Amino acid sequence: MDKAKLDFDSLEFNQAYNYIGELGAFWQPQKTTFRVWAPTATSLKIKLENKDNIKIFPLEKSDNGTWFLEVKGDLSGIGYNYLVTHGKNEYEVVDPYAKALTINGEMGVVIDLEKTNPPNWLETPIPNLNSFNDAIIYELHVRDFSIAKDSGIRNKGLYLGFTEANTKGPGGVTTGLAHLVELGITHVQLLPIFDYGTVDERKPFASYNWGYDPLNYNAPEGSYATEPQNPLNRINELKQLILALREKGIRVVMDVVYNHTWQTEVSNLNRLVPNYYYRQDSKGNFTNGSGCGNELATERYMVRKLIVDSLCYWAKEYTIRGFRMDLMALYDLETVQIIRSELDKIDARTILYGEGWTGGPSMLPDQKMALKGQASKFPGVGVFNDDFRDAIKGHVFREDNKGFVSGAYGMQESIKCGIVAATNHPDVDYRQVLYAHNPYAKLPSQAINYAEAHDNLTLWDKLLRTNPRDDELVQKARQKLAGALLLLAQGIPFIHGGMEFCRTKYGDFNSYKSGDDINQIVWGRKLRYYDVYKYYQGLISLRKNHPAFRLKTAEEIATHLQFLPVMGPLLLGVELKDYAGGDYWRQIVVLFSGARISREVHLPGNNWVVVVDASSSGTKRLGVIKEDRVLLPRLSTLVLVDRESYDQSVITSRDN
Repeated sequence: MDKAKLDFDSLEFNQAYNYIGELGAFWQPQKTTFRVWAPTATSLKIKLENKDNIKIFPLEKSDNGTWFLEVKGDLSGIGYNYLVTHGKNEYEVVDPYAKALTINGEMGVVIDLEKTNPPNWLETPIPNLNSFNDAIIYELHVRDFSIAKDSGIRNKGLYLGFTEANTKGPGGVTTGLAHLVELGITHVQLLPIFDYGTVDERKPFASYNWGYDPLNYNAPEGSYATEPQNPLNRINELKQLILALREKGIRVVMDVVYNHTWQTEVSNLNRLVPNYYYRQDSKGNFTNGSGCGNELATERYMVRKLIVDSLCYWAKEYTIRGFRMDLMALYDLETVQIIRSELDKIDARTILYGEGWTGGPSMLPDQKMALKGQASKFPGVGVFNDDFRDAIKGHVFREDNKGFVSGAYGMQESIKCGIVAATNHPDVDYRQVLYAHNPYAKLPSQAINYAEAHDNLTLWDKLLRTNPRDDELVQKARQKLAGALLLLAQGIPFIHGGMEFCRTKYGDFNSYKSGDDINQIVWGRKLRYYDVYKYYQGLISLRKNHPAFRLKTAEEIATHLQFLPVMGPLLLGVELKDYAGGDYWRQIVVLFSGARISREVHLPGNNWVVVVDASSSGTKRLGVIKEDRVLLPRLSTLVLVDRESYDQSVITSRDN
């Protein structure tokens, strides 16, 4: 092959070297077969290592740029790497399809995956999910979840921390797995759990990272395992984590980073097939749309295949039932569409969503990007609603900028955009929405509604910056109001772990490597802010029990949801009518106030039952309003139900 004339994007190259079969190491008791794609290599060998015993065998050229080898005998537990030669240079690389690893991802390992299954792995059903709109996502970093001294969890910072039942923290509050069940969420989104580069697994607690520095895509990170040096251990313990959540009715979402890798020129991918896997400019320089040094060329067939194969592997082998795609706009549209299609073949209720933006300029043309504004081109895939996020709390990169809950005027239309899940609605003036000046969601499940995530300031810290003179009571009121906006909006709510009890990172804006003292979830805050926690729990219960807050189509939202006439600055009213979504409540009114003083609000009728007020939330009767008006307290939410259908629902539930 003439490298000088090589064009990876040419029809000639694609016809000759695109491979459609399986890649990787495939173990059987009597033999293991190896197949790797390296069309530009001049030779390729495999290095097999068992303790100090090293053997090297040549691979033979095979179909469509692949190299193949069959080795007799039981190779389970044997380490392997490829020795690839380009011209005069030989490089040792880890198989991009390696399913098990030695410590720090230095070698792939041949593995019998059945040995990694915990008891009842195959027998325990995956929790049911009737509709994407039923999802309530809770974001966690494995280590953050249990590492704090007050967590009551023995396996601190580890996969197994999720498996411990009935753990307690200060004052007897539930922690860990019991907390997740008690709160009522449906999905746990784990920050990257595939092998990443910047934590030394030999000394896992000596450093910290979120994990957005991928090293090997198809094997779990070892720093969360009790025996990082044991290739089977990390797989088994991650499966134990997933199983523990499955048994409690919770699905697992995996945060995936197929937009870039930790290294570029010396990465396994680049040494295997130089310059193929990464986008480059006209001068041959690697482009940096991720802001992390490189970006994968997802539009190339074998890059796309690597991504799709990896996602399907995690879905099949680990029963992962959701994927959050970091910087999803760096993926080309066709790749995202294919991902959705292939995951549907495994489980059509696998939730898929991502960030509809890039981390910097990319060589991928805008019209080919999976941008937020092009969500209609990839139905079944959600995007984070940054319009709603910044309308709630203020601009994410301007620390002193305020939002609706912190007292900023002019946010109503952006809040309304969030409440209708960025769908087309006659009551929303998209010209006044912060960033999206047109409805972009074809389905409400395409809007991932959030106020905070792992990056940037937590909501609590943001509120401290924007309203430094607030006392704690006012601060908590704003925190509750933000939660109500998220959990009572159409679309899919997303909660950053600990937000429900006012998580702080002490003002750290970018804590990706800041350590446990900053990133740990402090369970003592659940005790301190227990009223906030109970408020979030009640809102989740209300949402789960009433389909009016989980409408499935844009048409349903346009028909059954309307906004009440303008009531004044920092006030917003929503009416859900005519048994929306098949709800047994006929009429629901939701009132939000970001104002610092109480305001009288006119209601569409009289005789109402209160189920959410400034201090309590849920489905139980808190009071009755007989008039067609109500005094809306400052910085609060009210949810009202027409008394007739509420009373009838109580009678019906008693009869059942």
